[in-house]
Amino acid sequence: MQTPAETAARPAAQQGHGWWHFARHYVEMVVAMAAGMLVFGALVRGGLALAGLELSAERHPELASLEMAFGMSAGMALWMRHRGHGARSTAEMCGAMFLPAAVLFPLLWLGAVPPDSLPVLEHLAMLPLMLLVMLRRRAEYGA
Repeated sequence: MQTPAETAARPAAQQGHGWWHFARHYVEMVVAMAAGMLVFGALVRGGLALAGLELSAERHPELASLEMAFGMSAGMALWMRHRGHGARSTAEMCGAMFLPAAVLFPLLWLGAVPPDSLPVLEHLAMLPLMLLVMLRRRAEYGA
């Protein structure tokens, strides 16, 4: 198996079905994000429950949002490293998980975004941001 950098160095004609691989990789990343969100979220919430604490999205929307972004990033980072992606590519993709929070938190504080809609808005922003990061490195993700 070639690393993404080795594959990116090959001419496009030798890379095969680049867009199919790109789309498959995108779906794999979404699945890894969901798995990370579920697994790491359960671990965090279970640990808090053992300590007698609770993370409420209604009372602490920012903390719940950051916990979700961390879990998604962790799952995605593990998958990306498994697939041979470098630290920089992985960090860029994880940044796409946290960027929506940086934009939405001030809107939450101003009352323009209700706390219960924060997770949905973040997810709606994360998916196209992931796509933009992947398009920036098309050769790497299309391999």
